Amino acid sequence: MQTVLIVIHLMVVIGLIVTVLLQRSEGGALGIGGGGGTGGLFTGRGQANVLTRATATLAAIFFVTSIALTVLASYGRAPKSIFEGVNPPTAPAGQPSSGGGVLDQLRNLQQAPNVPAPPAAPEPPRSQ
Repeated sequence: MQTVLIVIHLMVVIGLIVTVLLQRSEGGALGIGGGGGTGGLFTGRGQANVLTRATATLAAIFFVTSIALTVLASYGRAPKSIFEGVNPPTAPAGQPSSGGGVLDQLRNLQQAPNVPAPPAAPEPPRSQ
């Protein structure tokens, strides 16, 4: 279904490009093309109305197929959590696992801080 909709979408895009390029330039913004009295492929005002309507119709179909493709792409996809696939942190070797979060681990550290043992007394010199 999605492949068929993509093919239709691409045909609409090509048709939209062709109809926009066939229209007569009325603004003459750059002074290039059919803005002057030289005429063009379609010289009558009736043909211009047909091209304008065709452009509007193709634009509407373009938006509908775009929204349909978006809905089809997200259909059936379950919402995912940002925490999926993340391994829980493990406790260091000397500490038991509290099973809680970061705040519980901080409380455990405050209750039982790791105080290093006092240095041993220096040894008296040995006689040889």
